[in-house]
Amino acid sequence: MSETPTAESVPPPAPGAEEYLALDFVNSAVALPGGHFIDLLGTPEAANRWLTEHGLAPADAGVREMCAAQLRSLREHLRSLFAARVAGLPALPAALSAVNDALSRAPSAALLHWDEKSGPYRAAPCPTNEILDRALAALAANAADLLTGPDADRLTGCGSTPCNRYLLRHGRRQWCSTRCGDRARAARAYARRPRPTAG
Repeated sequence: MSETPTAESVPPPAPGAEEYLALDFVNSAVALPGGHFIDLLGTPEAANRWLTEHGLAPADAGVREMCAAQLRSLREHLRSLFAARVAGLPALPAALSAVNDALSRAPSAALLHWDEKSGPYRAAPCPTNEILDRALAALAANAADLLTGPDADRLTGCGSTPCNRYLLRHGRRQWCSTRCGDRARAARAYARRPRPTAG
C-alpha cells in the first residue's frame, strides 16, 4: 500500500547518502512495516521536488509523468546493480545498458561558443528539455563512481526487514537508520523469548 510521504514516515538519509547522491536516489522508494511503501518519485510533482532538493533541477522544471517514469526506471536499474554488487553476483545486462545510456545522454564538456563582442567562451548547453538528461547522467555517474570506487566494499542492504534501503557500512552498523536498528533488535529479542509449552 503506497502512502503519501510525511516527515515522520520518511526515514532520514542512510549512512553514505551525504557522500553519494545515487545512494539517496536508490533509497527514494522505501518499504515500511505493515506493507506500506513510500515512493519519493511517485508523481511528477514529487519527482520535481526530489530533483530540486538535490540540486538537479529548478523548482519550475515542470517534470511530467514521462520524466518521472524515466527516473523511476533508472532507480530500479541502479537498485539491481547495487543488489548484484552486494550479493557478489553478475550485473543484469539491461541494468548496465540503462546506466550507460544515462551516462551518455548529456554532454559533459562545455562547448565552445563565440560572442561577436567578447569573443570565444565555453558554456554547457542546458535548455529545459535537457534538465532530465543531465539529472539522469549525474545520478548514473555518481552510482558508477560508488560501484567502482573504494567505498564499493562498504555498500550493503539494510539488515532490518522489510526495509529495502542501501547504505555504506561503518564498522559493524548494518541498518540505514536508528528506527530500523531498533526494529531489528526488538525482533531478535522477541525471537529469543521462551515459548510457552503445550501441556
